[in-house]
Amino acid sequence: MSFDLGAVVPLGTTVRDAAGALANAGTMALTITLPDQSIVTVSPVTPASTGTYAYDYPTAQAGRHVVRWVATGINAGAYTDSFDVREAAPPTILSLSDAKAHLHIASSAHDDELRGWMEATTAAVEYFTGPVVVRTVIEEHDACGVTALALRQPPVLSLASVTPVLTGGTSYTVDQVDASSTGIVRLLAGGRIYGPLRVTYQAGRRIVPAAITSAARIILQHLWRTQQGPGRPQRGLDDFDVTEPIPGLGYAIPNRAIQLLEPYKQPPGVA
Repeated sequence: MSFDLGAVVPLGTTVRDAAGALANAGTMALTITLPDQSIVTVSPVTPASTGTYAYDYPTAQAGRHVVRWVATGINAGAYTDSFDVREAAPPTILSLSDAKAHLHIASSAHDDELRGWMEATTAAVEYFTGPVVVRTVIEEHDACGVTALALRQPPVLSLASVTPVLTGGTSYTVDQVDASSTGIVRLLAGGRIYGPLRVTYQAGRRIVPAAITSAARIILQHLWRTQQGPGRPQRGLDDFDVTEPIPGLGYAIPNRAIQLLEPYKQPPGVA
């Protein structure tokens, strides 16, 4: 399950005796390994009720967290689990309200699951188009005396910095270079670019074309149907054909979505 950054995650475990009844451990300790591999330790954890232990953890980092409960002494045992924390602004083409309206979902019971599918939908669209949601990209380029750099995630909105990776390397200020929306970086004065360089830029689309948004809705609808199962009601949604697998994506993309994305597809070797 995924949580928003800053949310409080309710963690818990139970302890049972040899007969299977809830029973307290001698001592209970909790460790949480954070995404940066630092560790939060809570010890001892007192039982909320017989055999039941709980701890509310306020999240501070995005990424995978590993939780380990260790009971020692009487009724000793251990239990390991994990949870994910979303980044502060996870990239999604569709808003939650837009997604729910398209899927005819009024309840909030499936919001967390739906948000995960929205992120998957965004990744599927951007597989074809390159970045749609605006984000900061940091890349390293060898640039051994080249006349131009080809940034890997166009469309490019703006260039933030071009700095040397190695101490004493050649530096370039932003006003010395031109970065096209297609990701080609050249010196304004001409000449060659020397690296290795670390390039920071903003990529994505400030205005998202309706065809891309529509394709995202179709893909989301298709992916959402897969979790419902053949025996569950389909809420009257149309079925979209997927006749051929897409390299790297299998049968995740309906034909109609591919047709809508066709004018915005990146050329081979890009994105």
